[in-house]
Amino acid sequence: MASVSRIGLVVHGGKEAARRTAGEVRAWAAGRGVQCTDIDVWDDFDGHRRHAKEEAERAGNPDLIVTVGGDGTFLRGVRVAAPAEALVLGINVGRVGFLTEVATEDVITALEAVNDGAFHVDSRMTLTMCASRPLSIPKGIEPMLRYGRGPALPPPTARRELADGAGIQLDVLGLNDIVVEKLARDRQASLAVYVDGTQFAVYSTDAFVVASSTGSTAYSFSAGGPIVSPGLDALVFTPVAPHMVFNRSVVLAPQQRVGIRVLEQSGEAAVSVDGQLRGVLEPGDWITVQAASRRARLVRFDEPDFLCRVRDRFGLADSAAALADERRPR
Repeated sequence: MASVSRIGLVVHGGKEAARRTAGEVRAWAAGRGVQCTDIDVWDDFDGHRRHAKEEAERAGNPDLIVTVGGDGTFLRGVRVAAPAEALVLGINVGRVGFLTEVATEDVITALEAVNDGAFHVDSRMTLTMCASRPLSIPKGIEPMLRYGRGPALPPPTARRELADGAGIQLDVLGLNDIVVEKLARDRQASLAVYVDGTQFAVYSTDAFVVASSTGSTAYSFSAGGPIVSPGLDALVFTPVAPHMVFNRSVVLAPQQRVGIRVLEQSGEAAVSVDGQLRGVLEPGDWITVQAASRRARLVRFDEPDFLCRVRDRFGLADSAAALADERRPR
C-alpha cells in the first residue's frame, strides 16, 4: 500500500477524547486530499442498521478503516473493513486496548506512517457460521439485549444454501467470538455440541463461547478459557457457568467446525457475534462455527509482542507479594 486514498472513520461518539481525535484524522485527510467518511457511528438509518457491505460501499470502499475508541469500536471497524478488504488502524481511547494499536497523541504520526507504507500487516483469523435457517430477531427482544447506544445490527443475510442438509451459509464475520447464550434468566440453555459433525457433549449452561485466538482474551478468558497467542490459528470453545462436572475449554485446529444445537427442553438462545446480537435460536435450531476465508488485516508499527501486552494489561509483573523483597529478576 503506497498511500492512503480513502478512509472510513469509526468513532466512539460517547467519548470526548474520541471525538477530538476523530477531528484530527479528518483534518489530516483534508490536508492531503484523502476522502474521509464517517461510518458505522450508531446512527439509526430508517429504523435499522446497515450491513457491513452497505457501510463499506457508502464510504467508497475505503482502503483504510480508522477506529477511534476502544476494542468494541475496533471490532465494528473490522466488520466494515472485511468486504472492502481494507486495513484497520485502531486509535485507543478505551480502558483495555488489546486490539487498538495507537495512543491518541500519536495519531498523526501513525497516519503518516501508513501513508508512507511504514507498517506491518498483522493477519488474524476470523470466524463465520452456518445455520439451520436464516437468523431473525423477534420483536421486543432488541431493547432487552441492546448493546451500546444504538439499535442492534440487522440479522445476517444468507449467502447460499448448502447441500445435503448442511444448512445456510450466513454473511457473518467475527474477529473475537460467536456466542450462544440463554435468554430467560431462570432457565439454562441446553445445548448439544458437535466437533466436525460428531457429538462431543451436552451442556446446561448460561452461555457457550466459540472464540478465535484473538478472542481468547475477551469473553472466553472471562469464562475461564485459556489465553492463546493470535499467531496460532485456533478455535477455542468454553462453556459459561455450566451445570455439569466438565467445565473445561477445548482448543481445536483452525480447519475444524463447532456445531451447537439448541435442545428441545431448552429455552430460546441468543446468538451474538463480537458482542452484537445477530439472531435468536429456537429449540431444534443449530449453528456451526468455523474459520472464515477472509482474514482481518490489522495495522501494526512494531512486530507484535502479544505476551508483553498481556503482561502489561493484567499487571503480571507488579505482584506485591512477588516483589516484596524489592529485587526484580534481570
